Amino acid sequence: MRHTARTPIGIALAAVLALGTVACGDSSSSGGSGQGGSGPQVGIDLPRADSDFWNSYAKYVPQFAKEYDVNLMSPTNSQNDVAKLVANTQAMVSQGAKAIVMAPQDTGAIASTLDNLETRKIPVVSVDTRPDKGKVFMVVRADNRAYGQKACEFLGEKLGGKGKVIEFQGSLSSINGRDRSEAFAECMRTTFPGITIFEEPTDWEGPKAAAALQTRLAQHPDIKGIYMQAGGVFLAPTLQVLRSKNLLVPPTDPKHIFVVSNDGIPQEFEAIRKGEIDATVSQPADLYAKWALYYAKAAAEGKTFQAGPTDHDSTIIDIGNGLEDQLAAPLVTKENVDDPALWGNQIGK
Repeated sequence: MRHTARTPIGIALAAVLALGTVACGDSSSSGGSGQGGSGPQVGIDLPRADSDFWNSYAKYVPQFAKEYDVNLMSPTNSQNDVAKLVANTQAMVSQGAKAIVMAPQDTGAIASTLDNLETRKIPVVSVDTRPDKGKVFMVVRADNRAYGQKACEFLGEKLGGKGKVIEFQGSLSSINGRDRSEAFAECMRTTFPGITIFEEPTDWEGPKAAAALQTRLAQHPDIKGIYMQAGGVFLAPTLQVLRSKNLLVPPTDPKHIFVVSNDGIPQEFEAIRKGEIDATVSQPADLYAKWALYYAKAAAEGKTFQAGPTDHDSTIIDIGNGLEDQLAAPLVTKENVDDPALWGNQIGK
């Protein structure tokens, strides 16, 4: 369903940036259009290739580029490195990009690049992450505080308001890691004060989560809950640790540790079906690609939007340095894991 353009958003101009370096990240081409659609060229940087969630997002990009007839340049991959993202962005601009889609993993360090792109009048769509500073045309993102809230409520109810929980926090340099962590902690503190949380910063790295789990289980063998802020990087190492300790047992077993995750990848769904984990929040990889490309093409063509309800069951809010389209992210449990509408049940089919 297409979204209707609305009233203009004012864009301030700043100083000029000299550009022209080659891309440092992985790229299938040094330039040019990768999709051959109509209209101005749109550049896109994929944030990493070590996450099942982001690999799923990458698979949706060509599908929706074709659907919206986007003149998409060959994607680059910044490999979770802000320096590579900056270099890739510079290369896209030098090759003629008129709008850029990115997903900065460090939401503070990208501000100067956004300022420079604003100077060049090149609009930016940020996917999943909201830059702390710097102008963006649109952020395509789900409500990440709701992720932490839903995880807290699920675990709190499963544990009966008592016990110990370990939380694998994402990078706290990312607004996503901060939002999920703050909402989870606030909910636990106010609603389930009888639950102890072991907060483990991981920088979105699976090995760090696995090491923390090993240590905490050795110190506190009575841990009964795990909150993984990113199943795409935490699921496999978490299951490996639990399996090694004979804790990968059905929910009916008293030794079962209740696990709630974020992402909604097929691997999480399979783990829910097997009873290995209990829930995940389905982060919409398909809609991230769909609406990011839609807004990027619209921005390159001079269209504008305003805050308010959309015609695709979301709400656009004003975030001060741009707009954010907040997409729905449902909780998935054994009761609805087979819902064919969930993207995790559609990818690869």
